[in-house]
Amino acid sequence: MFAPITKFRNAVRKITSHDPEMAYLNGSYDAIDLERRQREIDAGKFRTRRYY
Repeated sequence: MFAPITKFRNAVRKITSHDPEMAYLNGSYDAIDLERRQREIDAGKFRTRRYY
């Protein structure tokens, strides 16, 4: 019964999801700043820590 609603919700969520990494990269001022931000992302700036 709820399967069509769930499929629609998941499809919309993918379209409207916010990508913080891309927003951070788009905020760079020049090529040097962009490279620095890329290194920060590669180092794990936006990774979530999970403690189990």
